[in-house]
Amino acid sequence: MKFTFIDQLIKSDKTPMHILLLSALIGSLAGLLGVLFQMGVTFISTFRVTSVQGYFTEKWQLGLAVFTIAAILSMIAYYLVKRFSPESGGSGIPEIEGALEDLRPVRWWRVIPVKFFGGLGALGSGMVLGREGPTVQLGANIAEMISDIFRLKDKDNRHTLLASGAAAGLSAAFNAPLAGIIFVIEEMRAEFKYGLISFKSVVIGTVMATIVYRLINGSASMLNIGIFKAAPIPSLWLFILLGFAIGILGLLFNRSLLFLQDRFQAFYKGRTLRFVITGGIIGGSCGLIALYLPEIVGDGFNVIHRWSDHPFTLQMIVLFLILRFFTSIISFSSGAPGGIFSPLLALGTLFGALFGDFATTLFPQYELEAGIFAIAGMGALFAATVRAPLTGAILVLELTDNFALILPMLITCLGATIVAQLFGGHPLYTVLLEKTLMRSKVALNQATDQSTSDQTMKSEIDEAAQSVVAKTGKSEQ
Repeated sequence: MKFTFIDQLIKSDKTPMHILLLSALIGSLAGLLGVLFQMGVTFISTFRVTSVQGYFTEKWQLGLAVFTIAAILSMIAYYLVKRFSPESGGSGIPEIEGALEDLRPVRWWRVIPVKFFGGLGALGSGMVLGREGPTVQLGANIAEMISDIFRLKDKDNRHTLLASGAAAGLSAAFNAPLAGIIFVIEEMRAEFKYGLISFKSVVIGTVMATIVYRLINGSASMLNIGIFKAAPIPSLWLFILLGFAIGILGLLFNRSLLFLQDRFQAFYKGRTLRFVITGGIIGGSCGLIALYLPEIVGDGFNVIHRWSDHPFTLQMIVLFLILRFFTSIISFSSGAPGGIFSPLLALGTLFGALFGDFATTLFPQYELEAGIFAIAGMGALFAATVRAPLTGAILVLELTDNFALILPMLITCLGATIVAQLFGGHPLYTVLLEKTLMRSKVALNQATDQSTSDQTMKSEIDEAAQSVVAKTGKSEQ
């Protein structure tokens, strides 16, 4: 009787059990690879400096040695991307969004090694990049690998596992399972085929990735910058203002990044040497800067922790904000294999801290701390740039363990998103995907062999690019 009840319970659930089991496997592998990636970046970043400190006494000698090592690391990363896996350049998230719509291929056999080792070189050199883009792309490519190994034929099941791997990758990068789930549903809303099966799969993948992460690294939040009490209701209008201001900053960031990316592409002209040398100069410069002014390079967590331990003066905040703005867009738009989440969080923190210094001085009656505005700004800039307010809010709350700030966080993120949309901004990853599809079309147009199959492929890519543009407009409504 007991076994009959269990059998009926299993049969009543229409979810294919093998999909859930594969999701658990994918989440575990994505979590493990994400942790290994984090350890590798930390080791290389430390080794970059410590390996030469004992050999040189003069500052210029040390600087030259560090520049050389960082340049070599970044050049290796750029060469791997250009030579073996161009789709591994950038964050990789637009590639996964395109794959969910069958607009981009997922070549896991070359993306996984290139993204992993290329990412180690780029991030290890000190460039202003984040780990989350690589781990999201790695997680999704692990899912595609598992789909091929187990010979899944159903397209919807493969897409479900792809989304599960992407969510697991984000969870492994930030120790933020809820943000991983929300990210797939909100940011990939046009591509993610939401259903009971796909939702269960995504949840299982993120849970398993987080479990693996916490078994190795512990369960502490990644940004330990203090716990703040909830903001009083009368002060919430300040967070609306902060959101509006950050919306403008997010719009400026996106347009600057896309403009500079076009300039880089025009300079490269498809030439490997230009691409690699440029990467070496940027990576070497970031490595050198890290010796003397580490606050303006790196993933961004370093400057957030430094601000938390020893609050910066007003002049320092402005200086770091401006310099990190430019180092962020230069590093990312150059085509390096790295993400933009962490640099955005750092920029948002600095802008929020700047706003908070003025707000706490002008309105002492609210008894607010500047740190509350810094945390709100952290999520709001991400929301304005990526156009995912709920993901930005949940991600930062999980990162900082400040769930009492959920109301000002949501207000700031929503305000930033509305302003960015009103002024004509578009979600960053959607625009990047559109540009990728258009570059593919141009590359085919320039091919000398104009066979019938090439003509068909060009038509498909053209239609795909137009589809992305159309969906961008619909998602804004």
